[in-house]
Amino acid sequence: MTDKEFLEKEIARWKGSPQRIMQIKGFLYYDNEHDILRRKRTMIGTDGKLETVENLPNNRLIDNQYAKMVNQKANYLLGQPFVVDGKNTEYLELLKKVFDKKFMKNLKNGGKASINGGIAWLYPHYDDTGELRFRLFPAYEVLPFWKDSEHTVLDFAVRLYLVMGYEGTTPKIIEKVEIYDLHGIHRFILDGGNLVPDISTEDEIFENPYVTVAGDDGAVISLNWEKIPLIPLKYNEQETPLIKKVKSLQDGINIMLSDFENNMQEDARNTILVLKNYDGTNLGEFRKNLATYGAVKVRYDGDTKGGVETLEITVNAENYKTIVEIFKKALIENAMGYDAKDDRLSGNPNQMNIQSMYSDINLDANDMETELQAAFEEILWFVNTHLANTGQGDFYGEEVSIIFNRDMLMDEGQIIENIRNSVGILSNKTLVAQHPWIKDVEDELERIEEEKQNEQEELENQYDPFQKQNVKDKGESSQDGAADEE
Repeated sequence: MTDKEFLEKEIARWKGSPQRIMQIKGFLYYDNEHDILRRKRTMIGTDGKLETVENLPNNRLIDNQYAKMVNQKANYLLGQPFVVDGKNTEYLELLKKVFDKKFMKNLKNGGKASINGGIAWLYPHYDDTGELRFRLFPAYEVLPFWKDSEHTVLDFAVRLYLVMGYEGTTPKIIEKVEIYDLHGIHRFILDGGNLVPDISTEDEIFENPYVTVAGDDGAVISLNWEKIPLIPLKYNEQETPLIKKVKSLQDGINIMLSDFENNMQEDARNTILVLKNYDGTNLGEFRKNLATYGAVKVRYDGDTKGGVETLEITVNAENYKTIVEIFKKALIENAMGYDAKDDRLSGNPNQMNIQSMYSDINLDANDMETELQAAFEEILWFVNTHLANTGQGDFYGEEVSIIFNRDMLMDEGQIIENIRNSVGILSNKTLVAQHPWIKDVEDELERIEEEKQNEQEELENQYDPFQKQNVKDKGESSQDGAADEE
């Protein structure tokens, strides 16, 4: 088997694999494309098998609690800007330029993508202006080949994505494949399961380096990274998407809501009609006449008495309400989220109650943060290489810390009181860092020091006129004394 044949078979196996289908499901469910939208109403037919019924109400309601959990988790850990801390101020200033607002937005979107797919990918590259950027790839586009069973070292990777093209004047979906290895990007088109070199680019070359630069003589120099430029952002160690844990519960919520509305709309079927001596044999005609004229024609001949009796079926709304509440609570617990309407927040909530409510999402965020910290080691390697190659400095040995600010409700009054009670026990920097209103610790410390200096200068300015006046008075007294002696 050649390398090309191996990749063709691996791509074919991966495209329809349960793992990839579940990853796609995560993104579809987040985007309100649930299985309930393809639901059909069925009934038992004459042969005892289920048959599709077209004349029954078939509502398809969606209460997207899953998307709520994804947004909740991503915003809890990545909703606030992260902090880069270290000792080398020059290095920190350079990192702030790379980790700008666009990067933080991209990282937050990567957090959502990793929750939906179990893993997401950041691709470091240079834009048209020569700036280092990070592009996001969803899980269902990338087939990784790992060197180790722990999935920590990437050997190479295959990216499969769809583009809209034309065959003559007819629109056509084209499957494109990119292979990332240490030699660059190899571009193909997947045609009927076969990899065909993609020479539709401007230079008509299907193998490209990661970076091209212009030399002093104007010649183009091709460069490649020493690592595969794909950085995994894992939701957890197992790379399990959140939808795999809660899909059945989300489907249950949708089904219960849809069934409830279906039953409410089945007005003519809420009551089962029992006909006696009906003047006709076609039940379809009977239903039509009942709906049209609101009257029923029956026979009443001597001993043969006709009439209509009813068997009424009552829809209990409380049953549906109870089941939906159970499903929602179970979904929140299985997703390891929190309920913003929790009873612990009513009355007089304190910090202990708040922490108890956030305990599950904290545990899940710890796993996600561990994976993100490992990803930042890879990100910093590419950033350091970029800084070295562009002549901005060699910072490979510098240590920095990435601190995520979790977006959590807090009892600010109690926290501030604890900080006040810790004055004299902890350093000012530690106390300032723990204050709930502080975003930049160093900036706040500089402001505090500046205010102290301004207060000191004001005090000195207040006492200076008195000191000068005292000196002047002493001088005049000395002159008067000397004159008296003369």
